[in-house]
Amino acid sequence: MEIAQRMTALTGDGSDGWDVFYKARALKKQGHPIVELTIGEHDIRTHMNILVAMGRSAKEGHTGYAAVPGTEGLRNAVARRIEAQSGVPTSAENILITPGGQSALFAAHMAVLNPGDIALYCDPYYATYPGTIRGTGAIDHAVRCDPAHDFQPRAADLEPAAKGARSLLVNSPNNPTGVVYARATWETIAQTCIAHNLWLISDEVYDTQVWHGAHISPRSLEGMQERSLVIGSMSKSHAMTGSRIGWICGPVPVIEHLTNLATHTTYGVPGFIQDAAEFALAQGQELEDEVAAPFRRRRLIALDLLAQQNIVRAVPCSGAMYLMLDMRATGLSGETFAHALLDAHQIAVMPGESFGQAAAGHIRVAMTVDDDQFFKALTILVAFATKIGQTKVVFEP
Repeated sequence: MEIAQRMTALTGDGSDGWDVFYKARALKKQGHPIVELTIGEHDIRTHMNILVAMGRSAKEGHTGYAAVPGTEGLRNAVARRIEAQSGVPTSAENILITPGGQSALFAAHMAVLNPGDIALYCDPYYATYPGTIRGTGAIDHAVRCDPAHDFQPRAADLEPAAKGARSLLVNSPNNPTGVVYARATWETIAQTCIAHNLWLISDEVYDTQVWHGAHISPRSLEGMQERSLVIGSMSKSHAMTGSRIGWICGPVPVIEHLTNLATHTTYGVPGFIQDAAEFALAQGQELEDEVAAPFRRRRLIALDLLAQQNIVRAVPCSGAMYLMLDMRATGLSGETFAHALLDAHQIAVMPGESFGQAAAGHIRVAMTVDDDQFFKALTILVAFATKIGQTKVVFEP
């Protein structure tokens, strides 16, 4: 018996660039002291007060079925947060609560794509984007963004791809690059969507991690509110990755259909987790800043260190918990450098090639270990790259 093609086609053939990650995890399991700078998992846990609120809700009996679109309290809290941030009037009817941001991404694409439609996303991209689109039966198409322009999509990148497409998925602050889209970039995205009648799906899960510049939500741009679906999550903002709590914000008719989809798929999110998320949001920016603070510090540590040499160049890291480092002066691809670094120094980073081909010759460094360990690991990484760069020709992707 064969299973459905939509399942076998979720991921492509050959290496997906994640071999370094799997290798590092295997070595760590064997007892090797691996420094993992790979995935976006906080080195702090969910705040105890949030867990207390979660436990209190469960003990008080909120363990049965919760309302499928989300509890009234949490939907209102999310709506208030989005309205305050974007300036766009937002109500609970604009919000669907989902089991994490990934579930929201899949549901949003299900809402706007028919089988065979073309769905766009920017390269470099978060690893699940292509498979998420393929899972809907649509055709995924990566829009390559030039490292010379800090990976920000331009009209010259978007226009040729937009013809005949149905949707565009964007992510700012960006994973994997750490780039925060400029207003001019957002205006280009909006103009492209309007000109080609595209749905825009905006992944904004890093909206509380902006180190330079400002986060702009496309719902606030003229003509975009009724064609935008915004993805949010408690994972990065409140270190609640394992709680699986996120949302979609969009036009009321779309949210109504998405609620119907949730009824037939997830059947909602546990009420005690929603109550904990509502409690967490009520703590305001102070708690969000506390969760973001380690990454703000480590970014400065990295920039100070990188300024002392000229082999490793940082892509402007204006947001999120990652550094995208240009390693092309070493003469190695990102994948080759990452394997070599792991073998020589037991430090694991992600090759740029793990996130598409636009970041070939780069690596992504997650700032997810304590400050001292991060400084030591990055110092070793730079010294290792410098030694290689003195003997290698420049890598051409």
